[in-house]
Amino acid sequence: MKEAERERKGKREGETESKRERQRGRLREREREGDRERQRDRHAEREREGTEKKRQTDRDRKIERKNERGREREKGKEGGRDREQKREAERQIKRERKRGRQRETERQTCREREGGDRKKETDRQRQKDREKE
Repeated sequence: MKEAERERKGKREGETESKRERQRGRLREREREGDRERQRDRHAEREREGTEKKRQTDRDRKIERKNERGREREKGKEGGRDREQKREAERQIKRERKRGRQRETERQTCREREGGDRKKETDRQRQKDREKE
């Protein structure tokens, strides 16, 4: 009978140990779950902060681009005058070149005419020289 009682007690003691182990396991599991939740919360918070920073930098970049475009437009307006002046100068240069070409062709035609006259004169001179001989 004593053995039977010991077995019962042993079982009971074993059961109580297993209960304690189960409780400890549950506590550990709860702690782990709590740690996981805290870690998720921290990660989510960092993620939110990161996305907020990204959004802010995106906003800043957008504003900077907008300002840059505005500056380019202002330069463009000033540059528009400059461009117009450049175009006018180019047109003037083209006109001058055209006039220069026209003058050059006129000179050439005059030279050819004069040259032709000279040629005629030299031919006449040669003929006179031949006749004299």
